[in-house]
Amino acid sequence: MNEVWSTLRQAGIEENTILVFTSDHCDMLYSQGKIRKQKPWDESCRIPLLVHYPQKFGRAGRELTAPINTEDLMPTLLGLCGVEVPASVEGLDFSGYLQGGKNPSDGTTVITCPSPFGEWSRNRGGREYRALRTAQYTYVRDLNGPWLLYDNRNDPYQMQNLCRKPEHAELQARLDRQLLEKLARQHDEFLPGRKYIEQRGYQVDATGTVPVRP
Repeated sequence: MNEVWSTLRQAGIEENTILVFTSDHCDMLYSQGKIRKQKPWDESCRIPLLVHYPQKFGRAGRELTAPINTEDLMPTLLGLCGVEVPASVEGLDFSGYLQGGKNPSDGTTVITCPSPFGEWSRNRGGREYRALRTAQYTYVRDLNGPWLLYDNRNDPYQMQNLCRKPEHAELQARLDRQLLEKLARQHDEFLPGRKYIEQRGYQVDATGTVPVRP
């Protein structure tokens, strides 16, 4: 990273260059007794996101709490560049929020696993799920209904599953409504994974994975 910054400075373009550091996934590293990616726990689904743009942000670092998802990156970068975001884009433009403006979201984002495959195949416990992530809570449904509920502020390592506990019934119901409303707006029917594979005509192996062709 220092080499990148040094090159930008030498070229005289650091001030008006947007530098983004992120990742496509993280790794459980045996948290929850699991490894690798695709899972709804924070160690797997939370990724780093650093945006450096001195011309718009200055140089004082800030930490923002709104959940930003992968599909939000493209419209946000377009917004920072002053380029119109196409109406067909599913993500949100957080460019104003990054500059101190209003959060364009409702404070939640959805994490999905349409069909388990590869490193988290069904014979390893993989399952379809949809999850709602807020600044405080993670709530997850699988095809059988509510599955996980964590208070991430008071339980940052997600050790206490609050799902289906009577004392948290009201919270679970509220998050469940929010999740189902968001899925409806996204036209997500939350079908079994096999249905999506058949709809798209994918050819998959025994693990549910599209084989890599040489």
